Parts: sequence; structure tokens; C-alpha cells
Amino acid sequence: MRIVRGRDPEAPTEQRTATFSGVVHADPAIAADGTTVATISFAPGARTFWHSHERGQLLKVVSGRGLVCTFGGEPQRIEVGDLVWVPPGERHWHGGTSTTGMVHLAVSLGTTEWYDEVKEAHP
Repeated sequence: MRIVRGRDPEAPTEQRTATFSGVVHADPAIAADGTTVATISFAPGARTFWHSHERGQLLKVVSGRGLVCTFGGEPQRIEVGDLVWVPPGERHWHGGTSTTGMVHLAVSLGTTEWYDEVKEAHP
């Protein structure tokens, strides 16, 4: 058993740039057995690139409002308290709205495959 009090005290806050657009910071909590858990902070308009997870991803919004979108779908608004389950292999993106930031806890299962930057304009 391991108790993590919010974040891994040994891991610095990371600014994510290679597979995210806009200002995004991550506070890693756990990385073990093919599972990563991190608190991700998105500035307004910031978001991930298109990506998928080998065994799925669970998101829990803890602050603000944001968007999540499945490839070929329309962006869906998410807000504090919402849980999002992304099934294994489903291509998607998530981030802040054009006017609001968002913080979510992300539980990623297995490897992450990254694709292109999200270029369409979204609300």
C-alpha cells in the first residue's frame, strides 16, 4: 500500500508541451504497473493532442470547466464532479474551454499513443 498526499513529493510540476497545446501543467502522483495518475491543469483554450490509451482512461474534473471530444464526435462540456471514462483505444482529446481553465485528475491505463494536434476551433 502507498498513500500519496495529492502528488508525488519527489516529482516536480511538469509543463507539458510536446503533446499539448496552450499552457498545461501536470503534477504526477503515481506511476506504477502501467498506470499513471496525475493532476492536470489546463489554461483557457489549452488541450491535449488527439490520443488513445491502451487500457482506457478515467478523468475526474476537480476545478473549472472543460471539454472532452471523441474522434469524429462533437466536444462535450465537463465540469466539477464529472467523471469521464474513455474506453481502450478510443481516440480523444480534453482540455479547457476557450474562456475557462480546467483541472482534472487523470488515471491512464497502459501506454498512451499520441496523434496530431487538435486544429479545429471549438467552444
